[in-house]
Amino acid sequence: MRPLEGIRVLEVAMYGFVPSAGAVLADWGADVIKVEHAVTGDPQRGLRRTGTMVVEGDPNPNVEHANRGKRSIGLHMGRPEGTEVLLDLARRADVFLTSFLPGARRKFGIDVDDIRKVNPDIVYARGSALGPRGVEAERGGYDMTAFWARGATAASLTPAGVEGMVPPPGPAYGDTISGTNLAGGIAAALLRRERTGEPSVVDVSLLGSGVWAMGHGIALSLRLGEPIVPGPLGAHGSPHNPLTGLYRTADGRYLSLVMLQPTKFWADVCEHIGRPELADDPRFATTELIAANTGAAVEILREAIATRTLAEWTERFATLAGPWAPVQDSLQVGDDPQVRANEYLVRAGELELAASPVQFDVTAPGLGPAPEFAAQTEEILLELGLDWERIIALKDAGAVA
Repeated sequence: MRPLEGIRVLEVAMYGFVPSAGAVLADWGADVIKVEHAVTGDPQRGLRRTGTMVVEGDPNPNVEHANRGKRSIGLHMGRPEGTEVLLDLARRADVFLTSFLPGARRKFGIDVDDIRKVNPDIVYARGSALGPRGVEAERGGYDMTAFWARGATAASLTPAGVEGMVPPPGPAYGDTISGTNLAGGIAAALLRRERTGEPSVVDVSLLGSGVWAMGHGIALSLRLGEPIVPGPLGAHGSPHNPLTGLYRTADGRYLSLVMLQPTKFWADVCEHIGRPELADDPRFATTELIAANTGAAVEILREAIATRTLAEWTERFATLAGPWAPVQDSLQVGDDPQVRANEYLVRAGELELAASPVQFDVTAPGLGPAPEFAAQTEEILLELGLDWERIIALKDAGAVA
């Protein structure tokens, strides 16, 4: 049994951030009902181009990633009959999850007080761009603006002399991280309600998640009064430690070494690269000497690592004690045996999707595909106790899809 089985979530949200929180809750076993506009649906369904990548036909990963395992109802909240159905769904839910801005929540009558009138015990969760307080609380935003640019990640990655900023590495990068934060907050609020009987209002913003992701660096900056300044592209890594940095292999791939205690691992690395005599080289006898002679050590390691392919080093480094990793792109991750062994990629219908990162009892979540637009409208209405005559009347009124 998954930990949130029996929990009902009503999701009134669009695009990537808040729906990704719903996806995590669905991974954990919750019944997530996705409310979509009765005519247009979630605008994310129309997203086919991401940078240079274009998806033709279905299934569309731009939809599936944040919506797997849910049920969809097409509902027109601008119609009184649609609002009536929504409130009836909220009456039976444990969680109300929304990305709507304060003005839209007031307009459609779905703000905290509105939902609590029909269900005083509901956990009300909202995801925003910039947080629920302050002069910009009613402003919208995306992960590019609020998480990436404003939260300090972009500037901390962009080297001096580069015009503009380094962009996010992929679509919905900050959305997915922030959505996972929101799902965790909802789970904590459900536990609090179970223990105390008190429901919570849960808030997570893209900006807050961006600040948290950069939290260590921001704390250093505030303590020292200076921003993080990224090093030049192509640099080794550490100017004082040859075992923390990047090394190019014979086939043009890279290894990332991160061994923060160089004297602890130096002899083992020398053995694995076929240069055991370097373990007794006086230039590298102490931490201070290694730091002083990092340039020479880096050149030795570069020359040695450049003689074999990544596959060869992967085999040789299987017994290496210190931490290292191949530098992989988003396609190569799919061939990583450790990713596969832990089921970090899971089939959901016709696609393979990243599993949400929490596993319970050493078991990957079972994923279902994202619902087609409004695919479960009649099913959900029947569960509410509506008969077919009423359902047809709602369709005729344009209140449901």
